Amino acid sequence: MGDRVLRVGLLGCGNVGAAVVRLLDEHADDIARRAGCRLEVARVAVRDVGRHGDVPLDRSVFTTDGVSVVDDPTVDIVCEVIGGAEPARSLILRAFDRGKPVVTANKELLATRGRELLDASDAKGLDLYFEAAVGGGIPLIRPLKESLTGERVRRVMGIVNGTTNFILTRMTEDGKAFSDALAEAQRLGYAEADATADVEGYDAAAKCAILASIAFNARVVAGDVYREGISNVTTDDIEFARRLGYVVKLLAIAEFDGERIAVRVHPAMIPTGHPLASVRDAFNAVFVEGPKIGELMFYGRGAGGDPTATAVVGDLVSVARNLLAGARGVGCTCFHERTIRPMSEMEGQYYILFSVEDRPGVLAEISSVFGRNQVSIKSMWQEGTGADAQLVFITHRAREGAFQQAVSELSGLAVVHEVCSILRVEAEE
Repeated sequence: MGDRVLRVGLLGCGNVGAAVVRLLDEHADDIARRAGCRLEVARVAVRDVGRHGDVPLDRSVFTTDGVSVVDDPTVDIVCEVIGGAEPARSLILRAFDRGKPVVTANKELLATRGRELLDASDAKGLDLYFEAAVGGGIPLIRPLKESLTGERVRRVMGIVNGTTNFILTRMTEDGKAFSDALAEAQRLGYAEADATADVEGYDAAAKCAILASIAFNARVVAGDVYREGISNVTTDDIEFARRLGYVVKLLAIAEFDGERIAVRVHPAMIPTGHPLASVRDAFNAVFVEGPKIGELMFYGRGAGGDPTATAVVGDLVSVARNLLAGARGVGCTCFHERTIRPMSEMEGQYYILFSVEDRPGVLAEISSVFGRNQVSIKSMWQEGTGADAQLVFITHRAREGAFQQAVSELSGLAVVHEVCSILRVEAEE
C-alpha cells in the first residue's frame, strides 16, 4: 500500500460520524490493507466544535463550515452523515462539482432527491456510495446492485425500521399498549423524542423506495410508497393475531410484475412460522426473491452508530480503491422508466375488527356489503356480547379498492358502531 494517504472530509459527527472516526482509527491497519492506502479524517464539519471530545481527532480539524470541508483541496473523499435534506444535498452536489466522490448514509435525501444526486455523480463520473442508507450494517445495496446483476428480482419484503419492530415486539411479548412500548423505546434510546418518522412509517417508506429503485432498476421516490404506520395497532389486534397463528410486523414490500412497480409500507399479520416473525426488538431483516435465486434473507442490526458506521467505512474503502485505480464503481442502475401500480389495484387478505350491535341480522347485513363488493370471507367470529360485541373477519384475497369501498359502506351501517381495526394479512392462502 506504500505511503499513500487519502483524506476524508466528514460532514457530521453525531452517533454515526463519531463511530466512523473511531473505526478508522481502531482498525487503521486492516482498513489500509483493504483500501490500498491509509484513510485519514482530515476535516470535520459540525454544529458545535466543542461537543466532540470523545473522538480521536485533533480539535483543529473541526469547523462549523461544511463548505470549507468540501472545498478543501486536500480532501479526497467527502463523507456525509448529517442527515436531512439541507445542507446535505447542496454539499454533496458541491463535492461533485469539485471532482470528489461521496459516501452518504442519508436515506431521506436519496429517497426524495436521489435522481438529482445520481445524475450529478454520473455526469462527473464520480462515485456515490450509500450502503448505510438502508439496513444499518446489513449489506443490502451492493448485493442488489452488483451481486444479483444476473437475477431479475421480483419482490423485496422486510422489516427495515428497528424502532417499530422493538415496539411491536414489546406489545407482542409483554402485552404492552402502543404508548407504553413507545415510551420504553424512547427511554432505551431506540426512538427519538419525536418518533413520528418511525411510528408513522416515513422512515420505512424512504428505505422501501431506495430498495425498489435498486432492485427493479427504476426511479422510485418516497412519495410513490403507500404508507401506514403502527400507531393504531392495538393490544386486541396483537392478541387476535396470536390466536390465529400470526404476529404483527411493520413491513416494507416492493414488487415488480414485469411492467409496474408496487411499493407499500404498512403493519401486517404474518404467520408465526415465517422467518420474519422471529425478528425481534430493533433488528431488521429483508427477503429478496427472484426466479433464479429463490429467496435470500439479510438479517442483522439495522440501526445504531456502530453498525451503520461499518457500512460507511466499507463504502469508503471501495471508493478509495476506485480512486487509486483511476476507476469508478457501478453508478446509477435506474435504466428503466417504470410506472407505479396504484394501491387500489393491489390484492391481498385483510383482518377487520368491528364494534357492532348484538342482535339478529347483523352478520347478514355486514356479509351482504362484503358480497356486493366481491370480498369473500374466509373466517369470522364474535367477541363479547351486548354493548361489548365485536366481530372479527379474515377475508380471502380481494382487490384493495373493492375492500376499501366495502369498509366505507360498512362504516355507514347503523348496526356498525365502529370499524376498530384493519390489518393486511401477508400469507399464502
